[in-house]
Amino acid sequence: MKHILVFLIFVLVASCTEKQPTESEQLKAYYNGYKNANYESIRNVIADSLTTVYGDYTTTFTPEHYYEQFKWDSIFEPVYELVAIDEIDDQIMATVTMRSLKLEFLKNNPMTCQYQFQFTSGKISRIEELDCNDANWKVWKQEVDTLVDWVKINHPELDGFIHDLSMQGAIDYVKAIELYENRDLK
Repeated sequence: MKHILVFLIFVLVASCTEKQPTESEQLKAYYNGYKNANYESIRNVIADSLTTVYGDYTTTFTPEHYYEQFKWDSIFEPVYELVAIDEIDDQIMATVTMRSLKLEFLKNNPMTCQYQFQFTSGKISRIEELDCNDANWKVWKQEVDTLVDWVKINHPELDGFIHDLSMQGAIDYVKAIELYENRDLK
């Protein structure tokens, strides 16, 4: 009887122990959150402090602040495709192809980038953009500068959209693109 009780306790404890997802599974869940416009999927796999590094820009987010970034990004109707996950020298690398209204306007659609992910306690704590081989940053800058200059002159009420990373800033960005693209149709 004692052995049966010990066995039952063991089975109960074993069944209650949840298997921790692998880092690859966490990355897939992260990008599926973007794919399905489901922030909760992303929230479940990011740490309480998430640092992103894009070129010279390093930003640290709480999950609540990252939700604001998610909402900003969603306005551009992005499509992310996780192309590959590689582990190199204990580092997790992901190759991702992105498409969006913004990238289309900036003449860099689609754009494929490589990212390095770091994990803390099994959650994504750092995302660093390593390279976007097919990006044409010269064209990107030219398109941004042209749009910003045109908006300053023709729609000053939208001026500043380029630095406004709120949802309203993204809405203004899309509006600026639409107005600029339709400028000759009036």
